[in-house]
Amino acid sequence: MRKISLSFNRKDFEYDVYSLIRAFEPGCEIVTWYEEEQEPEQVNETWDRCRVHYEPDGISFSIRWGNEPVRETQVPVEYEKDRVHTKNVLKQLVYRTLSEVTGKQLPWGDLTGIRPTKIPMKLLEEGWKNTEIAEYMRNTYFTSPQKTALAITIANRERAILEPVNYENGYSLYVGIPFCPSICLYCSFGSHVLGRWSHMVEPYLEALFRELRFISEQMKDYTLDTVYIGGGTPTTLTPDQMRRLLTVLSEEFPLEQVQEFTVEAGRPDTITREILEVLREFPVSRISINPQTMNQETLDIIGRRHTVEETVEKFHMARELGFDNINMDLIVGLPGEDKEKVAHTLKEIEALNPDSLTVHSLALKRGTRLNLMKDQYEEISFENSAEIMDMTQDCACRMGMGPYYMYRQKNIAGNFENVGYSREGKAGIYNILIMEEKQSILAAGAGASTKFVFQNGERIERVENVKDLKNYVERIDEMIERKRKGIRMYLRNGK
Repeated sequence: MRKISLSFNRKDFEYDVYSLIRAFEPGCEIVTWYEEEQEPEQVNETWDRCRVHYEPDGISFSIRWGNEPVRETQVPVEYEKDRVHTKNVLKQLVYRTLSEVTGKQLPWGDLTGIRPTKIPMKLLEEGWKNTEIAEYMRNTYFTSPQKTALAITIANRERAILEPVNYENGYSLYVGIPFCPSICLYCSFGSHVLGRWSHMVEPYLEALFRELRFISEQMKDYTLDTVYIGGGTPTTLTPDQMRRLLTVLSEEFPLEQVQEFTVEAGRPDTITREILEVLREFPVSRISINPQTMNQETLDIIGRRHTVEETVEKFHMARELGFDNINMDLIVGLPGEDKEKVAHTLKEIEALNPDSLTVHSLALKRGTRLNLMKDQYEEISFENSAEIMDMTQDCACRMGMGPYYMYRQKNIAGNFENVGYSREGKAGIYNILIMEEKQSILAAGAGASTKFVFQNGERIERVENVKDLKNYVERIDEMIERKRKGIRMYLRNGK
């Protein structure tokens, strides 16, 4: 494993440089420090070294990589005047240097953020042509022709889908149900195993209902565009509990006007005919049944605790009951899954013929059990490649789907991306809104993050709920008060 010492002479853009190095050298160990401090004890002559030095007339980047001699490059920039330009110049310098010493090029160039489509979206809104945007992205960020085209294609489709949405006087609602039958090995969400936390479901729902009623009262003068019930796994609720939740929503919110109402059915082992029948009693327009993989061996490894057959059975059950907008989530890069296994999954999904398909590249997040226990999986490969990503795109295309939203994550497999594909009229509007940050999203539940978007989208502020179930229930008045202050400060006074 490569070990890298990364030093700065001032605290600026450290994360951007760090992220680029990690993108070129996944799995490396990086120690970041500042020159006014003492060099960390573990760093010795065997470590590679990178150094960013800010000077009055520019920025220099020096690197000693393996046995190669130290190389240093300097670029002129007045970094105190324009931080955005300075960051772009620094990232270009670091990218070009690392590309030379490693012999690699990254599909997304020097982009390290999770929302690459925001760049072409902004330029489209300013009146740029697609060809002008493509040239700008390739020259500024070194994005590959394929990823440049993907980002621009998605931005155009997003813009068309969001055209009816009122950004300034509208909002979306997220409702979190943080319970699951088991915790998947790759999961980084604040989920609680139902078997251990069943005693908290009723107190949690009562607190959640209070928060929802508060949001309804405060937002009655705004247009509700989308509703999304996520988790966790919402379908861990009993049919009666789900009916009570949906009844509160239908009584408190004008659901007849929403453009989309999604419920994450998620885990096939939580889906029953009764729970689906409850969903059909209400204006739920979209559900997600997520296999992640159609290979049983992998399901067992990652702790999904359901069978491939259950996925097929519950999908057909949903179709039989009249659900005509079903999404399915897949993860590529799962332990032990080579392209042959991914091809098998895609074949099975194609036979089911869902209305949309969301393809995730595995991201080994810090808090996941898969990351914490990765030493136990040293013998198992974690494979993703351009060929595998192309396979998923081809499968979506054969089902009549095109890409409609995209995002990236830290430590994502192969430096790729997560892409949502859908048929015409079946795109997840909420997914686009949360990624493009065009509209305020009021979020209720433990660990839920409300996002206030105001001043024509130029400012975004977040108001967080506590993650711990007991704290959420006991401090629900505090969670409500946080929202009250946020609504007053960012929505009513922020216009």
